[in-house]
Amino acid sequence: MKNFSVLFFVLISVFSCKKESQVEKKIANIPIDYIIERFDIAFGETTAENLTETKNAYPFLFSEKYTDSFWIAKVNDTLQQQLTEESARVFLDLKEEKKEITQLFQHLTYYFPEFKTPRVITTTSTVDYRNKVIVTDTIVLISLDTYLGSDHEFYQGIQKYLRQGFVKEQIVVDMAAEYSEKYIYQQQVKTLLDEMIYYGKQLYFKDLVIPFKTDAEKIGYSQEQIDWANANETEIWRFFVERELLYSTDASLPNRFINPAPFSKFQLEEIDRESPGKIGRYMGWQIVKAYMANNQVSIKDMLQKEAKEIFNQSNFKPKK
Repeated sequence: MKNFSVLFFVLISVFSCKKESQVEKKIANIPIDYIIERFDIAFGETTAENLTETKNAYPFLFSEKYTDSFWIAKVNDTLQQQLTEESARVFLDLKEEKKEITQLFQHLTYYFPEFKTPRVITTTSTVDYRNKVIVTDTIVLISLDTYLGSDHEFYQGIQKYLRQGFVKEQIVVDMAAEYSEKYIYQQQVKTLLDEMIYYGKQLYFKDLVIPFKTDAEKIGYSQEQIDWANANETEIWRFFVERELLYSTDASLPNRFINPAPFSKFQLEEIDRESPGKIGRYMGWQIVKAYMANNQVSIKDMLQKEAKEIFNQSNFKPKK
């Protein structure tokens, strides 16, 4: 009987892998046509003589409340010139980035047929790392000066746990996160569980649309940090359950377990020192994975469901 059970699960695993492989082959054949427009370079080459031409090409990037003299002064600003030069130096051709963005667009088209390929435009933002990528229905703006490398001199003074994501490999991950917010719906986000499931949905969304990225990259961890989370999943879950945190509305909980931080705040010295931040997002991810594995639900339907329903129907059990 034991051997039969092992064989059954092996066959299920093989069938599942084969099905996923067929889906990925189908996705890889979806045609996607776009170019990456280098506004960062175009703006750096703008003069008083061709400013009107640049503004006509990118009117949405020039606020009408500023005069032409303001824009020319900005082009000639020493800091702006440094940002432009460094972005051009680090991102010479964007070949690898375009390959990954294309794969993202192919997956979005497969799972969300209403998706339309947008214009993709690179810019600089004076290292506005809170808005590294901006996504609309028709445009994607990528601030290249927020992806120059975690140790870049421009980022001195910014905390290390934030700089960890200032690398070119995170561009498509940040794009996926922005797109997820267009599809995720939760009526209320009040409890820790609500927060966990919201980000669990976002991370599962990334599983589908950027499967070529590692789990560590999807959540913004180092490999060591994701390994720690995997190894301590049972203990983390026990902590949340025993302290009755899941349905708590304590306003301090998001800062302790959800928001970006150098570590999660269990208020246990040894664990706090070892844990990565955002551990609540990681646990929400595991719950959503369990829900999708145990229920016949489309990605669109799951993204619309309430947190409590997902949790109750997930039959989630942490890894031992």
